[in-house]
Amino acid sequence: MVRLIRLLLLGLYYCGVRWLPPSALPGGSVWRKLRFLICSPLFAYCGKNVNIERRAFFGSGKSLSIGNNSAIGINATILGPVTIGRNVMMGEDVIVITRNHQFSWTDIPMIEQGYQEWQPVTIGDNVWIGARVIILGGVSIGSGVIIGAGAVVSKDIPNYAVVVGNPARIVRYRNNLDEIDLKNAIS
Repeated sequence: MVRLIRLLLLGLYYCGVRWLPPSALPGGSVWRKLRFLICSPLFAYCGKNVNIERRAFFGSGKSLSIGNNSAIGINATILGPVTIGRNVMMGEDVIVITRNHQFSWTDIPMIEQGYQEWQPVTIGDNVWIGARVIILGGVSIGSGVIIGAGAVVSKDIPNYAVVVGNPARIVRYRNNLDEIDLKNAIS
C-alpha cells in the first residue's frame, strides 16, 4: 500500500505538479503548497515551509532530506543521497550529482563499465547556492556558505566561506577572519 501511494505521488508530481508556475508568479503560494504536499512524503525527511520550485527533478526523492525553510530551485536536479540543511536558498538550474560513471578500465568502453558508488552530499544551514552551480558527490558544504553562480564545487567548503569559479575557490569569509587566516585557507 505504501509503495502504491509513493508511485501515485511520484506520478502526480512528474506528470503534472512539477510543471505548475513558479512560486514568484501571482498565485504562486498555491503552486508552492501543492508541490510541498505532493513531494514532502516522498523525501527521507522534509521540514516545514519547504519550497520545491517548478521543474525540480529529484528522482524518487527517497534519499533526499531537506530542512525547514529551505528551497529546491527552479529546474534543479538533485540525484542520490543529499542532505540539505535549514534556510538554504537555491538558484535556478542547480545540479547536485552524487554518482559518476566508472572509467577505470581502458579496454572496456566507459558506457559498459557501470557506475561508481553513491557519494553523499551534505549542505549545511543558511547556505545560498547561486544559479547554475554544480555540486559533485562526496562534498560537504558548511553552514553560512555562499556559492557564486556557475561555480563547480568538487571539494568540501568550510563554514562561512564565499566561493566562486570552476573549480570553486574561496575568495573570502563572511565572518571576521583576518587576512592571514584567509591566505592560509586558500593555500
